[in-house]
Formats: sequence, structure tokens, C-alpha cells
Amino acid sequence: MSKDMRSAEIVVHGHFYQPPRENPWTGQIDPQPDAGPFRDWNERVFAECYRPNAFVEIGSPEGERVVNNYEMMSFNVGPTLLGWIKDAHPETYRRIILADETSRIQRGYGNAMAQAYHHTILPLSPPRDVRTQIAWGLADFEAHFGRRAEGMWLPETAASDHVLAELIDAGVEFTILAPWQGANWREEGGEWVDARHSPVDVRYPHIYRHPDGSERSMTLFFYDADIARAIAFERGISSAETFARMFADRAASNGTLVHAATDGETYGHHHKFGELGLAYGLHVEAPGRGLEPTNYAAYLARNPVRREVHIVEGEGTSWSCAHGVGRWKRNCGCSTGGRPAWNQKWRGPLRAALEIVRDSADASFARAGRLLLRDPWGARDRYVHVLMGEIAAEDFVQTEASRSLQTAEVERSKKLLELQAMSMSMFTSCGWFFNDLAGVETVQILRYAARALEILIELDEYAPVDAFLGTLASARSNDPAEGSGLDIFTRIKNS
Repeated sequence: MSKDMRSAEIVVHGHFYQPPRENPWTGQIDPQPDAGPFRDWNERVFAECYRPNAFVEIGSPEGERVVNNYEMMSFNVGPTLLGWIKDAHPETYRRIILADETSRIQRGYGNAMAQAYHHTILPLSPPRDVRTQIAWGLADFEAHFGRRAEGMWLPETAASDHVLAELIDAGVEFTILAPWQGANWREEGGEWVDARHSPVDVRYPHIYRHPDGSERSMTLFFYDADIARAIAFERGISSAETFARMFADRAASNGTLVHAATDGETYGHHHKFGELGLAYGLHVEAPGRGLEPTNYAAYLARNPVRREVHIVEGEGTSWSCAHGVGRWKRNCGCSTGGRPAWNQKWRGPLRAALEIVRDSADASFARAGRLLLRDPWGARDRYVHVLMGEIAAEDFVQTEASRSLQTAEVERSKKLLELQAMSMSMFTSCGWFFNDLAGVETVQILRYAARALEILIELDEYAPVDAFLGTLASARSNDPAEGSGLDIFTRIKNS
């Protein structure tokens, strides 16, 4: 084995995420029978994935030992999921936080990355919502890990020029994209090359410059799609030897990086015992093949970025939709599960209906908020500290108030801010990702819509109930027994 191969660096990134499942009226997760034998899906995936990866028992010549996979991989944990793990399973939460601390000691930089807060498809969001989702994700990360995040995971790696510009404005140093999200690239001082004819080389990080011409920039890592696909869909994690060989076969000697981004749930939930394959792959097979697991920030600190890239223009691109971001707004043909004759024509009316509620919520917040809060939209950006439990809502409102508020005004301010949280929760991506309007994830975002409308009514603000219901009625489930979006929403309100 050559000296160069002994120093080859690899990164396995795990995107750990579950959509928020809490009842918006109670703050608790209702029982979900389809998650059986567990109480709900959070508990099921926790038992199959999140805890096993924190406590993996593997054999070695010295005997059995327990390893923490989070110490050896780059990872992000969705804010709503990490908050739930902290409260429901503090021992595993501590192992996740400890993994970042350990990697900082070993590599100089932590393995953890931040994530935009609500797993919203940011290219489809208004600029103000993009900024808030980024601000909430960064603040949540710092509260958990006790440090500033260098990198941020974009939900579904969904990106556009305006989204990346917002990341740069927020001080984010890097993110991870799929290789087909790059449009053209060039080496330092070279000519631009069309990625359709000569694809982006995923072994190299690339500089992305702010579209305002200011020369401010961030780094984009384009993951190895072949390795990622093999891990996620071809059982590439079932053999630790095969897993490590995939990385070793791509390793080079000139400072390149072999890396793959995958759903974290791949390791134990999607593939039973996947956490074992990952543990043996990273802790045993990788070192034996001269591979050094690292993280993106540590790699960047040692390797200058000498390539530049532009991303595909338009409404946005992602890692899980061949049509850009159509999966979250139209019947593009991308779905998960379902029967052969099913379609997703319901996606467009669903988004349009929720946008009606969002626009009304924003107008009411701007109008009523400026009478109570000195900086309403800035207060919204800081409201995440209430969601994280760092400050009581009453105290937060008093710190953000434009004047001394009466009790009724404090309550009104609290409801306005809750309205904004519900409005953004409505756009959690899972509501569109799967195959049918009646799915549990879509029902959940409709529950947030119901609560948002309810708050508007409580505030005596305009609640566009008729327009919302009329638009939702045109969305239809593939299951005739479920009916239209209106039927599903009516059942939610009556439950």
C-alpha cells in the first residue's frame, strides 16, 4: 500500500431527520398505529437507527467494544428531531453532542452540520422565509453544540442562486449538493466548462461566488452519487468490506476527497443492521485500507479550493427530484410508494392552498406586529429561542416590544409569533414527498394550516377560510375513500 493511499481522506455524511409530528394544539405526538409495534414513528426510527448508531457493539482482536458512529461521520440532525431526542432520550442526545466534541478534539473541527429549521424546500420559499429558516437552523445548532456551525445542510439539497446567496449572507461556509446541481465549472484561472459535457468532478470542492458580484463566496461539496446510490438503494452497507472498497477505489493521492451523502436513516431503519455495516466500515475496514474518515470543515482547513462552479439556474434543483424541485409543487412523476395508476396532481392545489394561508398570516403579522414589536420580522428570526425553551414566550415578547405592553397585548404578540411558526411549519417538505394527499405527513402539515387559521380568527384578523377550502377541494386523494383535500381537512377539524 502506498504512502499516498494511507492518507486518503473520505467523508460519509448522514442526514438524520424526521418531520415534526407534534399535535399543534397540545405540543405532544399523538399515537401513530402504522408505526407499530412502537407508539409513533419517532420512537420507531429512534429504536432502529438513532440510538443504535450511538451505541454500536463491534468485535476486534482486543475483544468487544462499543463505538459511536457519529464520531466517525459527518452528520446533521434536523432541529425538530434533535429537540425531540434531547427531551425523550437524553442519553442518546448526549452521545450525539459528545461525538461532535470528540471530533473537534481529534480533527480540529466538529462533525456536525446545521440544517435549515423546518426542512422546507427553500427555493420555493419567499426570501424572508429563507432567511428565517437559516437563522433558526444556525441558532438551534449553536444552542445544542455550543459552537458556530461552519456548514449547513439544505433540505433535499434543494438549492438556487438566491438560497446560496442567503447562506453566504448568514456566514455559512459550505454546503453539500448533488453533482447534477452544478451547471458549469472551471479550474483556477481557466475557461468555463459546461457540466453537461464534462461533469463536475466530485472529488474536488468548488467555490461558489455570491451573485451580487461582491466576490463573497462559500464552498460547495458535490457528493459521489454512485457511492451514495449504492449505499442507499443497492445495499452497499450490507458488507463493510464492500462499503470501504467503494471509497478506496475512488481514492487518489493529490488531496482529493471521496465522499457520499445519504439519509442517516439508511443505517438501521431503511437497512436493518446498517449501523453495524457503517461501524465496521469506518472503524475497521477504512483504516485497514488506508482511508482516513474526516469531516468537511477539517478537510477544508487543510486543502485550498481551486475550482469554481455555477449552479443550475431556474426555480431550483435537489437530490431527490429529477425535475428540479417539481416534487414539492406539481405532478412531476417523482414519488415514493403508491400504486401504478396513482398520480400526484394534488401537489399543486395543496401548495396553492397553503400559500393563501401563509400570505394572509404574513400580512396580519406585518400589520399587527408593527403596533407591538419594535422589529417584527427580526423578532420572528429570534423567536427560535422560545421554540427551543431558552426563554419564556412572555419574557421574549417583553424584550422585543416597542413599548410597555398590557397583558392582552402580550398575549396578542405571542399569538402573532405562534402564527408565524405554524405558517412555516406548513411547508415541511414531507407533506409533498410521498405518494398521496392522505398520507400521515400531508395530514400533519394540514393540521398546522388548521391551527394557523384558528389563530387568525382568534386575533380577529382576516382568515381566508373560504379561499383555502375552495382551493384545497381541488386536490384529490388517489384513494376514493379519502376524498378531496377538503374532506381530509374536515376530518382533521372534527377529530
